[in-house]
Amino acid sequence: MATSAKNSTASESGSNGEIILDDDYRPSPDEEFMNERQLAYFKRALEKWKRDIIEESKETLAHLQDGPIQDADLNDRASSESNWGLELRTRDRQRKLTSKIDAALRRIEEGEYGYCQVTGEPISLERLEARPIATMSVEAQEAHERNEKISRDQ
Repeated sequence: MATSAKNSTASESGSNGEIILDDDYRPSPDEEFMNERQLAYFKRALEKWKRDIIEESKETLAHLQDGPIQDADLNDRASSESNWGLELRTRDRQRKLTSKIDAALRRIEEGEYGYCQVTGEPISLERLEARPIATMSVEAQEAHERNEKISRDQ
């Protein structure tokens, strides 16, 4: 009985069948892993993250379109160019991150989200909260990083 009361306060279905979550909902290990609410929660988080990245990219583009660097002092100009380069590298990393977010959203649609791509075991909710694009459990990620280090050292 307590579970159904919890379910009704945590979510409800919209007119199109989409799960609507309360703003204070957080996935819990007490629930069935990757149930509709958890999937809706992570989908919402991923979509918000992607929107934020796109908005930041638009701001960068607008800033870059303001015109060329016109600092008269060579040191100021070099500093400005360095800042632009850093901003462009950051945006490039975010572009790559956007593709990882898209892949995570596809995994949600395909029913594969939240499961380690190496072992098939569930990825902990804590890890998914911290890194919603995670594709491996902590253990599998650590093993992967150890193998990479060994490969680099040889």
